[in-house]
Amino acid sequence: MAENKGSISGLSDDEAQEFHRYYVQGFIGFTAVALAAHMLVWIWRPWL
Repeated sequence: MAENKGSISGLSDDEAQEFHRYYVQGFIGFTAVALAAHMLVWIWRPWL
């Protein structure tokens, strides 16, 4: 049986770190856009 030296995903450590970096950047970008949209709607029509 072949020995598996990588992670469960099959990515190397460097590949996993690169994927994580882009994933976090995307999450931060999505959150910033969602926050801006909510602020604009709040200015237009406050819901509280």
